[in-house]
Amino acid sequence: MSSASTAGGRHRKPKSVSPAVRRTLIVAAAAPVAGALFTAPSAFAADQLTPTEQRISDNLDTRVVDERIGSTFSGVVLDAESDTVIWSHDAQTALMPASNTKLATATAALTVLGPDHRFTTKVVYDNGTLTIIGGGDRTLTTDDIAALAKDAAAGLRSAGLNTVKVRIDDSLFPEPELAPGWTQNYYDDQVAPVRALSLNGSLNTDTGIEAGEAFARQLSEQGITVEGGVTRGQAGPGTVPVAEHASEALSSVVKQMLKKSDNSIAEALLRATALGSGRPATFDGGVEAVRTVLSERYGVSMDNFVIRDGSGLSRDNRIPAQTIADILDNVTEPANRDVLRSIDEGLPVAGEAGSTLGPEWGRFDTADSKCAVGEVKAKTGTLTGAAALSGLTKGEDGRWRVFAFVDNDSPAAAADVKDALDGLAATVNGCWA
Repeated sequence: MSSASTAGGRHRKPKSVSPAVRRTLIVAAAAPVAGALFTAPSAFAADQLTPTEQRISDNLDTRVVDERIGSTFSGVVLDAESDTVIWSHDAQTALMPASNTKLATATAALTVLGPDHRFTTKVVYDNGTLTIIGGGDRTLTTDDIAALAKDAAAGLRSAGLNTVKVRIDDSLFPEPELAPGWTQNYYDDQVAPVRALSLNGSLNTDTGIEAGEAFARQLSEQGITVEGGVTRGQAGPGTVPVAEHASEALSSVVKQMLKKSDNSIAEALLRATALGSGRPATFDGGVEAVRTVLSERYGVSMDNFVIRDGSGLSRDNRIPAQTIADILDNVTEPANRDVLRSIDEGLPVAGEAGSTLGPEWGRFDTADSKCAVGEVKAKTGTLTGAAALSGLTKGEDGRWRVFAFVDNDSPAAAADVKDALDGLAATVNGCWA
């Protein structure tokens, strides 16, 4: 059922120093090594587990046989420094990962665009019309729109103008469509139609027009008369820039996406990543960019890896636990820290209010798992018939471990499945011994 460090199945490219070579060097030098984003004791031979890890493996063997989890389960636990597989269970089986998909999306976005990238919303003037141009910023707020309107109004008054028409240009992204595996009822509930202009995280069917109308109201409050209704169209050449707003850095946007599991941010990032890699801003373009980044930049195997969107809402998505763990394992590499550290920092922490692992969601609140509050950070995933929990935890032995658990088609209630996965994470931490 399970396997320890001798298990095969990993297909990652060698790192700058491969785990096997690194272990040899460590044994020869008999010296401690700095591991991942963290400091850890020296590594151990590839064909053995420490007593602590053997206990974790044995406990997981027992606890995965749980009626709340069911039989369709993929899981794996790695040592973050040595890449030793401590435990696995059908780790190569591709299952519906739900929002664990966002880990792949975040990795690609940060790599292609860079953690300092900012999304820019502009206002331009031409022939009696102000056009607000969307730049894919899903974090734009009412205050931001008000500041844009104030600057635009000041520019108009300085030119002796007090009457304009308002238009929105959200043509950076193509007309919204449903991803494969999405249903129409996702809209206004789980995700917004993917547009390049939106306001306050709205799930409105037309977030572009909604933002434009808010801009028009703010102009009116600045004493500018707005003629007619807000229209949609592309700003032409020769327009005059009058206002601009830049979002927070992408690193901050990624943290927000992961903490809240924000589907709409994820889909905007997928399109921006596609554009940044020279591809069309579509689901297919974004997916192609993600696959290329993961495989060519980070050496993650694309075997059995199928995604149709950036958020994980698609019921057609399939990712093995091993692949999810490999994505997270790359986050722990010192060479990747400058680019990917916001993924580590954005993972919800067990018991963290306001995140998807907060007490308001009933996470890590059972007798088995509450010991791991503050000790586990992980990305959640929830769809009807699918639950996932993948992340990092530092054990009592000082070693960081990467884990990925994906469960599909459990007969148990969703809350019970989550409790079971929380228990497995507490087992990896070692506090539930």
